[in-house]
Amino acid sequence: MNILLTGANGFLGRIIIKLLNKEYSFFTLSTTVGDYTVFLDKEIPDFRELYDIVIHAAGKAHSVPKTQAEKQKFFEVNVQGTDNLLKGLEKSGIPKQFVFISSVSVYGQEFGALISEEHSLDAKDPYGLSKIKAEKDIIDWCIKHKVVCTILRLPLLIGENPLGNLGAMIKGIEKGYYFNIGGGKAKKSMVLAEDVASFIPKAALIGGIYNLTDGVHPNFHELSDAISKQKAKRKPHNLPMSIAKMIGFVGDLLGNKAPLNSLKLKKITSELTFDDNKARKDLGWDSKQVLEYFKSNDL
Repeated sequence: MNILLTGANGFLGRIIIKLLNKEYSFFTLSTTVGDYTVFLDKEIPDFRELYDIVIHAAGKAHSVPKTQAEKQKFFEVNVQGTDNLLKGLEKSGIPKQFVFISSVSVYGQEFGALISEEHSLDAKDPYGLSKIKAEKDIIDWCIKHKVVCTILRLPLLIGENPLGNLGAMIKGIEKGYYFNIGGGKAKKSMVLAEDVASFIPKAALIGGIYNLTDGVHPNFHELSDAISKQKAKRKPHNLPMSIAKMIGFVGDLLGNKAPLNSLKLKKITSELTFDDNKARKDLGWDSKQVLEYFKSNDL
């Protein structure tokens, strides 16, 4: 069975290949190395093979746009890049199954408990909006060409050398400058990248839209404690909420350059979790716990 994997050199892409390359024939696409070295936002790929499954994991994330050009880049990569991929597949042959790696950012929520797939797509930021548009284009294309369509909406991905906020947390704990706020009680959804990778072939057969999490949703205190033990570092200090609010107020006066303002403080200290019962019920999604992973794996 032939699989085309975009974003093959990315965080999740590398794990997908590592776990599944013995069972499937992979053809890889990325902007750096692979069977196809393509900037999807700028060109339509010329594929030489017919694929059974396409896993579209390429995309732009992990950055906060500061200019209009940076905002537009999300749409160029995540939307135009997706559309160019679909046009390339139309030329080489329609796959049987298409899996899109999306994000819980499409819901546009900064706090909430167990948000399900039925929640409206309310994203206002360029990343979330670009993911919404890419999802729609893929769904319409799959319906038109009778392709089994699977969309996986992922929260924070966990694995070796993680990116984004978790990578920053690990670095802060290693350097001794990370601290929790208000006891670090806010729960956040996350999921192991290895679990997602192993689950893709099963999900691809059935299709549908699914949130995936570890089902536990650890809070910052639990997360930082587990990382500290794994790294043999001292437990992070705690910043009382009263002091954090004062710092946030000062940050409001200083503007965007401040490391903390009231809005950022609310996001950090508010619960944001997602419901993955649909995947568990319909597809037998059975995830490992992130905190257990930290006990026996390097980060």
